[in-house]
Amino acid sequence: MLCTSSALVVGADCGGSATRVVVATPDGRIVGRGRAGAGNPVARPPADAAAALVAAVREALAGRDPARVARAVVALAGRSALDRPAVAACYADAWRATGLRCPPRTVGDAVAAFAAGTPAPSGTVLIAGTGAVAARIIEHSVAHTADGLGWLLGDEGGGFWLGLEAARLTARALTAGQDRTGPLVDAVSTAVRVAAPAGDPTGDGFVTAFYALPRHRVAGLAPLVLDAVRAGDADAHRLIETAADRLAATVHAVAPGAEPLVLAGGLLTGPPEIRAALLARLQRPATIAGDPAEAAAWLAARDLTPTAAEHRAFVTPHRPGPVTGPSAPCAPVAVASPPKRGVFGSGVE
Repeated sequence: MLCTSSALVVGADCGGSATRVVVATPDGRIVGRGRAGAGNPVARPPADAAAALVAAVREALAGRDPARVARAVVALAGRSALDRPAVAACYADAWRATGLRCPPRTVGDAVAAFAAGTPAPSGTVLIAGTGAVAARIIEHSVAHTADGLGWLLGDEGGGFWLGLEAARLTARALTAGQDRTGPLVDAVSTAVRVAAPAGDPTGDGFVTAFYALPRHRVAGLAPLVLDAVRAGDADAHRLIETAADRLAATVHAVAPGAEPLVLAGGLLTGPPEIRAALLARLQRPATIAGDPAEAAAWLAARDLTPTAAEHRAFVTPHRPGPVTGPSAPCAPVAVASPPKRGVFGSGVE
């Protein structure tokens, strides 16, 4: 049996835009970090998502003996894909390729996002990044969710939704032949035409160019809305207010008043505009999530030594700074017994 003093734990956050891995000692000293491509097996081919996890784990280990890793928690966006035997087998093969001997415990990304904001075992988390979902967390497991239905059926108030709404507004303005548009329409029109040139300067040309965009580029229009708000664009301000309305409704649908509330995802942990509008509607305190990979490592350490792992040793508090310019593109109680562990597809969410 591995001595606890020489053991390591691994935490992974596999999201729609990136996979992040942290290697730490059981007392919270971070000894390695790794990053790779998108890790959501629903949004991309499972083999590619699993390969991203392997690459990030290897980078984080940085030559350390994989046999020293005693516990691992993998927080996975699109975890439901592991219910398919072929996908679970793909991830099991990938995990063996890392050299790690301990089986991973897989959890939904909402579990790690909540733990990235608080050590409390139960509460609510709202994630607004490319998509949007709220989850009620009970004893570090997802009890139920609201929204998170994907870009076609839901994710209201998330980055894709916001980018799509901005494109809709722009298409209507251009096809109506408005003489004066404004910062938002000008910025979205330029961005779409650069990304997918159509050669036609009219509104029809914008529509043609927009339909040629890959899906992730639609979510990439969301920061232009925030920039336009700072430029005083009334249309952009209305979109931000509507996004906050949708996100507030999602929180209320899953757990009205349940404390603590953690806000996670790029739209809520980065630029303050949507976060401020949301909190004005919720009228309740909230914590901004830190790094979910660090939180996953904390959960792994709790599996190893439930009473010894201190949350603050693992998770760095998130301290958003003031926004002074254009936003960056859209690209946080010990248990009596450790939770069930097993191969991919058999952990508890």
